[in-house]
Amino acid sequence: MPNIILKIPKGSFPGEARATLVRSINDAAVLAEQIADDPKKRFLCWVVVEEVEPGAWTCGTVDMTSQMLPCMAMVYVPVGVLDAASRANYVELMHSAFMQALPVDDKRQLMTSIVLHDVADGAWGANGVIWNLPLFAKAAGFEHLQHLAAAI
Repeated sequence: MPNIILKIPKGSFPGEARATLVRSINDAAVLAEQIADDPKKRFLCWVVVEEVEPGAWTCGTVDMTSQMLPCMAMVYVPVGVLDAASRANYVELMHSAFMQALPVDDKRQLMTSIVLHDVADGAWGANGVIWNLPLFAKAAGFEHLQHLAAAI
């Protein structure tokens, strides 16, 4: 049940490329977090795309967006959902999602930065209520954590 914030240079994923990006990012999250294959469970995967204005994205103080395509993903997940292997898989899947969505005519080199943030148990609120890992496991259907969901 991630919240994912994507930052991309303005206009870099237009039209269908943007739809492909959001779909591919969602698919990556579902696989990495082992979310159940159920539309109700996938509904809990939130993706927000923020476009960064030209000149506002620098690499070493230089706007390199004419030469490279920098893309960031900040992924917030409940602590306990990911182990080391699923973290590595998550980063690989997210990078691949950006690659799949690249517009064919964009010849810039893709550069991704993907940060996985663990949200401490009891530090995530949804709809005015604090959620803990067993509640997340039940709501998202995390396949590897159903033993926690069964306890509530």
